Amino acid sequence: MRIIFVTDFHGDKHKYDTLIEVAKRTRADLVINGGDMLPNKCDLFKQGDFITDYIADHFLAFEKAKIHYLCFLGNDDLRIFDDIFSRTCSRFSHVIDLAQRRVTIGQYEFIGMNYVVDYPFRLKDRCRKDAADYVLQYQQGSALLSAPDGWQEITDWPGYINTLPTLEEELGRLPELHDASKTVYVIHMPPAKLNLDKCASGDYVGSQAVYNFILKTQPRLTLHGHIHESPEVSGIWLANILNTTCIQPGQTLHGLIYVLGDLDTMQFKRVVANH
Repeated sequence: MRIIFVTDFHGDKHKYDTLIEVAKRTRADLVINGGDMLPNKCDLFKQGDFITDYIADHFLAFEKAKIHYLCFLGNDDLRIFDDIFSRTCSRFSHVIDLAQRRVTIGQYEFIGMNYVVDYPFRLKDRCRKDAADYVLQYQQGSALLSAPDGWQEITDWPGYINTLPTLEEELGRLPELHDASKTVYVIHMPPAKLNLDKCASGDYVGSQAVYNFILKTQPRLTLHGHIHESPEVSGIWLANILNTTCIQPGQTLHGLIYVLGDLDTMQFKRVVANH
């Protein structure tokens, strides 16, 4: 099965338009979009308009090409638009919202999760403590959650996040895999310890819970995003946890970064396509 994996487009229409061209040219069977799909440099409450006015047409192009498309929203995509996003996906037989879901395509099973480890930034819609003993970072202002009537400010974020499941618990709640050797996890948060999580500052911010989960379940492949610059900073976009291959392609402000691969042969190539 020929796949293309992309992540962290943040509403860049050129990337989206290039993606369908690449998918057709390479005769991809499946495209996987690993999250942070909507614009984050404008009024975030207009993200719903982007879904209805642009993403729907993007999905339609893949539907017409009969190319399967798995995707979910990410930590910069407001949670209040999850329903409209899911409904938009459901209009197309080849498009699946994979967030906290499992789907089978051909002989392979795909399971997605779009929660991330908490960070110092204010938007907290999909943030979780990594595990019960996770120490929160210094916060750059009060926490914000999206609500239909605007921002909901959380003045006691440490207290609030302790009422939520940890990332470790969220991973444990995912649909149970049937055959690890045929399973692909799409997890927006990269694991710790693999150099797939290195920031421009030099900090490593990956999830120990995700690493432990992969070590325990040993799927065929895991796909990650979130830290755009990591492959350029660390020089690593593919790593292994025992028998599991883990990929984090990163993303650039200019052009398109994607991974082209074959699930049958497990051969993968990272492509940096400039504008």
